[in-house]
Amino acid sequence: MIGLISATAAGAAARDRLAAAWPDRTRVYEGPVADAVRRAFGECSQLVCFLATGAVVRLVAPLLSDKASDPGVVCVDEGGRFAVSLVGGHGGGANELARAVGRLLGAEPVVTTATDAVGVPGLDTLGLPVEGDVAGVSRALLDGEPVALELESTWPLPALPSHVLPSRAGSAVPGDGPTIRVTDRLIDTGGTGEVVLRPPSLVVGVGASKGAPVDEVLGLVEGALAEAGLSVASVAALATVDAKADEPGIVGAAERLGVPVVTYSADELAGVEVPNPSAAPLAAVGTPSVAEAAALVGGGELLVPKRKSARADGAPAMATCAVVRRPGRGRLAVVGLGPGARDLLTPRAEAELRRASVLVGLDQYVDQIRDLLRPGTRILESGLGAEEERARTAVAEARKGQAVALIGSGDAGVYAMASPALAEASDDIDVVGVPGVTAALAAGAILGAPLGHDHVSISLSDLHTPWHVIERRVRAAAEADIVVTFYNPRSRGRDWQLPKALAILGAHREPTTPVGVVRNASRPDESSRVTTLAGLDPTTVDMMTVVTVGNTATRNIAGRMVTPRGYRWQETAQ
Repeated sequence: MIGLISATAAGAAARDRLAAAWPDRTRVYEGPVADAVRRAFGECSQLVCFLATGAVVRLVAPLLSDKASDPGVVCVDEGGRFAVSLVGGHGGGANELARAVGRLLGAEPVVTTATDAVGVPGLDTLGLPVEGDVAGVSRALLDGEPVALELESTWPLPALPSHVLPSRAGSAVPGDGPTIRVTDRLIDTGGTGEVVLRPPSLVVGVGASKGAPVDEVLGLVEGALAEAGLSVASVAALATVDAKADEPGIVGAAERLGVPVVTYSADELAGVEVPNPSAAPLAAVGTPSVAEAAALVGGGELLVPKRKSARADGAPAMATCAVVRRPGRGRLAVVGLGPGARDLLTPRAEAELRRASVLVGLDQYVDQIRDLLRPGTRILESGLGAEEERARTAVAEARKGQAVALIGSGDAGVYAMASPALAEASDDIDVVGVPGVTAALAAGAILGAPLGHDHVSISLSDLHTPWHVIERRVRAAAEADIVVTFYNPRSRGRDWQLPKALAILGAHREPTTPVGVVRNASRPDESSRVTTLAGLDPTTVDMMTVVTVGNTATRNIAGRMVTPRGYRWQETAQ
């Protein structure tokens, strides 16, 4: 929850704008400012104070205890010009909050965290638990000193600066220089100059008798990890059989560890080969193994075979566990960049671009967002016509364990890179789709409301689809009286398809049917016009143009295309 505090009418107005934009994320604190700040500080994970920074410093200083637990604090000035990340830039998320507040209020975010200021990823922002000399190694990163990177466990990290040099696991000796280790092993960080990142690579399978105490389950898990030299911070989940999904001992242990409980059916677990099957779980829940099978069902290396809990009173054990290390998986984010304008690039897309260590894309699209990439991002760009090659490249890089962003314009799932990429991908990598504003939506917003009722998008490019298939789809849309947006309408080598498609629609619609033509939507040289089916000159259309043809209800109202939700409106208009 984000606490909102203000002291003046101007501050309250800006505060209320945030509250309206984030109704489920914010809480307004009224009353004397000092009391409001104290209450919000104790009850919220973040604060936005519409106050002077000096005043907020004096108010929160006595409340600060630890950067890992203190809420992030952002200050917005009286004029709404700046959103200042004051406290908890990384740990409290204040840096990102300042940027989000800035976008909503039109304020300039002010972020003074050194790593953020120069584009170097903070060690505590890589998405992994971090231990050791974070300040010392961060200073080395900022100063450009050579930093060793030891990847004992492969994990898709964001781009790191070029002076972070990968080395073989175990090759660097503590004290030789700043070192970043990625490992799930319990190791001594050697004091200064070394940090350890903990990947969520361990899955703990757990079985429990009915009524097993939380302390018994948790003690078993923690003891098994410690004896195996493994870090509890690298546990990704507790896994068990469906029948134990609500077992209080397992659920409570997972809550204390801060991890989810993952469950599988008895049939799934029975099909997993394990070294220590038993008749007891087979009789109880229908599978010869719970702990080992639940840990191994997703593959990986069995590090700790099944072991039982030990009870101080000598009574029979009520819990079992097994530990598996799963290999790191690469990550492929398929990112839609929107139609071109920077303010139509979504925050989620921007975050994925900054998270990537490898960027794959068409050269002209890479140029649009090059400034958003972190230093050290490896860029693999190519020209027009290499879509399938880019998809294969992106998937291959993800399979190496990299964090990859594959970019496309508009929405990556609409006539763009998601389809060829997913055709290449399999379940050995994680795939994330990031939606973008597609051309039909960008053009529709410029034209008015042409997509107010049922509509369809059809590409007129017959490079990947035979023309007879495209023609059949256009005819179906014409007969169904559906608004049609044409992508890829015309190029120098394809100049007859658009006239043919318009003729098909014209057999079912009046010559006066509104047609919207938008070129380079949202870009500096954007142009648009509303004409008619009879008045459209196809020679004025190119590959940078989107053509939207209305249905029989679409009207030109004050120069804007409008398609009503229902046809009763049409009858009234007539």
